[in-house]
Amino acid sequence: MKNLYSKKIINLSPSPTLKLNALAKEMKDNGIDVVGLTAGEPDFPTPTHIKRAAMYAIQENYSKYTANCGIIELRKSIALKLQKENNITCNHENIIVTNGAKHAIYNALQSICNKGDEVIIGAPYWVSYPEMIKLADAKPIIINTNEKTNYKVTIQQLKKVISKKTKAFLFSTPSNPTGNVYSEDELREIAAIAKKYNFFIIADEIYEKLLYDGAKHFSIGSILDVKDLVLTVNGLSKSFAMTGWRLGYLCANKNIIQLADKLQGQMTSNASSISQMAAIEALNNRKSGEVIEAMRKVFEERRNYLFDVISSIPKITCTKPEGAFFLFPNVSNYLGKKFNGKIIKTVDALGEYFLNEVKLAFVPGSGFGSKNCFRISYAESMESLKIAGERLIQGFKNLK
Repeated sequence: MKNLYSKKIINLSPSPTLKLNALAKEMKDNGIDVVGLTAGEPDFPTPTHIKRAAMYAIQENYSKYTANCGIIELRKSIALKLQKENNITCNHENIIVTNGAKHAIYNALQSICNKGDEVIIGAPYWVSYPEMIKLADAKPIIINTNEKTNYKVTIQQLKKVISKKTKAFLFSTPSNPTGNVYSEDELREIAAIAKKYNFFIIADEIYEKLLYDGAKHFSIGSILDVKDLVLTVNGLSKSFAMTGWRLGYLCANKNIIQLADKLQGQMTSNASSISQMAAIEALNNRKSGEVIEAMRKVFEERRNYLFDVISSIPKITCTKPEGAFFLFPNVSNYLGKKFNGKIIKTVDALGEYFLNEVKLAFVPGSGFGSKNCFRISYAESMESLKIAGERLIQGFKNLK
């Protein structure tokens, strides 16, 4: 009997972040005292002025299909935001509004990739990057980075993997999962290489507002020499605590936006009309800046606390993140240790041990392309983080 199912989807890896987040929530629902540090979303409520705009939109019956690319007022607001805050030269014709930033990345890859193309990513990478590249019938070319370079791809590494098949370099800054930030100098070097070898750059900037210790965000799309080669991905999920609203966007040259528009028209059509109306308010109301800064300060406090906890545990190393809301500690010195006579050989086994025995959930680094680390989110209340800190210390102390 012939196999009727898609081999492409059968071979697709499931998202470990979504899987573990769901498992932790299920355990909580069953009355198990689990602290979940898996989610990549702010624990803050969506700001009141944004919610009110959504309620007004509902009351005024903004509930019909919009233009596939998004409401023109929103696209103009996004373009204005990118011009003012990111120094990116663009207008509304360079923007498509998507169902979250993940959808924007998918649109970008599908719009530029052909079968056999290569897309370069640095490991650790966000879990969905290699799988979305595969779905575009391209091949992920993975560069392994380490703590010495703050988990950032160097120019020397990038040059070594460029080939005639190279279609794009995809990266995030600030990074998920490491929280590290590419400097302006580093991005200018990357831009020069992209121009020389003529390939696209997909810059995932979803965490741009969550920066610490004076770190500055620089958009590679602002470099005029490569502006037509850069696809900038962003959204409202992280900065405005609007993860469930599913509102992202892609900024690129008009040809790419036209292709993404064609693709989106056959797949999802427009993003939610209510979410789009709320997004206009989020981008245009001055209150938003105050709310974002207040949230950023809380995240910085949480980062400092959890980083100090991790740093206090013997034989664990961790770079101090400059952005986002994740830590990515190296726990390789604990692999091979035992609990109750059972050897913990991998970070996945370590994750299972912490979940089952310590009642603490985090995401093993294997899903991010790392065999030695795990991702721990500090997008939780300080109360939860203090409990998590105690469990982290005790959990590693129990390993012999």
